Amino acid sequence: MDQNLKFLQGFGDISEASFKKLKKLATFRKVPANTLLAEAGTVQKNVYMLVSGVISAYVTSESGKHFSKRLFTPISFAGALTAILKDEPTKVNYITLTDCKIYEMNFHDFKDLCREEFEIGRLYVKVLEHAFIAYEDRNLDLMRLNATESYLKLRKQIPDIDNLIPQYQIASYLNITPVQLSRIRKQLNFI
Repeated sequence: MDQNLKFLQGFGDISEASFKKLKKLATFRKVPANTLLAEAGTVQKNVYMLVSGVISAYVTSESGKHFSKRLFTPISFAGALTAILKDEPTKVNYITLTDCKIYEMNFHDFKDLCREEFEIGRLYVKVLEHAFIAYEDRNLDLMRLNATESYLKLRKQIPDIDNLIPQYQIASYLNITPVQLSRIRKQLNFI
């Protein structure tokens, strides 16, 4: 069985026939690290299924400070969905932090397929539910966990995170400074 079909079936039943229709809409790409997939201020049309690597969704303040909104790891879905749904320029940048393998798909073509194929529409709902839960979990973590707890949780979610992406990216995701992260790593004997 195709590994991607198996992953999608984790969200709900999807037949091989529906999967083949879905796969026809997608383009497989190998994308090098530090490739901007979506730039703030631009209108986007594509969404991505991340097969390998790490993607960051981030915003930059007027002063140039970088704030990481989300880290995407395999297998997950990424893209400027809010901007696409609102038909406006994205406020968020999406960049590959490592070499990545992705499937890229035009979101409007995908939505058309959702209208034609009940299974695909149901899959879309399940993926959105999963994304909503992840978003709420992230917001709750920002409110209730201290920096050390957040870092340990991130290391549990992405065991090799310290070797995958730069420390300043990790610090940004945790909403702390690189110096704070260095202190936490030293306290935990991770340095």
